[in-house]
Amino acid sequence: MAETDLYLPLKSFIEGAGYAVKGEVDGCDLVGVKDGEPPVVVICEMKLAFNLELVMQGVQRASFSDEVWLAARASKTGRGREHDARFRNLCRRLGFGALSVTDAGDVAVIVAPFAATPRRDAKRRSRLLDEHKRRVGDPQVGGGRGKPIMTAYRQDCMLCAASLVAGSKSPKQLKTLVARAPAILRNNVYGWFVRESRGIYGLTELGRASVLPPQD
Repeated sequence: MAETDLYLPLKSFIEGAGYAVKGEVDGCDLVGVKDGEPPVVVICEMKLAFNLELVMQGVQRASFSDEVWLAARASKTGRGREHDARFRNLCRRLGFGALSVTDAGDVAVIVAPFAATPRRDAKRRSRLLDEHKRRVGDPQVGGGRGKPIMTAYRQDCMLCAASLVAGSKSPKQLKTLVARAPAILRNNVYGWFVRESRGIYGLTELGRASVLPPQD
């Protein structure tokens, strides 16, 4: 089992509580948002086993979320950390919830979060909510490492690139499709765009390859 295998069962579990769930949002494995004023933010961090790194991630996330869950693969021997009373007591002291996921995809609540975590990092919270809102659908499985993340910004870049496949355009033309198109073309983060003449942009070979299927 890979860490990413935990994502869909956990996504389903948190969606069942009424949250809109997306993976790998602003560095967090799983983010659930429930509409309200203010919105309610739940963050779930995943590992294949409960360990100190997972707890430390939870502590960091607690500063900009309303609820933190720690999740890991269920122990097959019954001797995993989730069965250790000291670990469960630590989660309770921190206010974290803990979930285990079996190989069959069953999710069990080990510890329920008992109180809302105080929010201190308003800037990080705002950035997290903005990315969650902008991202179309849920294109990224949580728990992945070492691969490009399909962020809302990358999705917008791909929309611009797809439009330029048909021919060169101006930032103003692309802005009708993507509001931040002028900044995307100007910054050219991925090296996909090229200025062909004054106010006219086209695609580099890299940009064309990003939206067109590979040729045999």
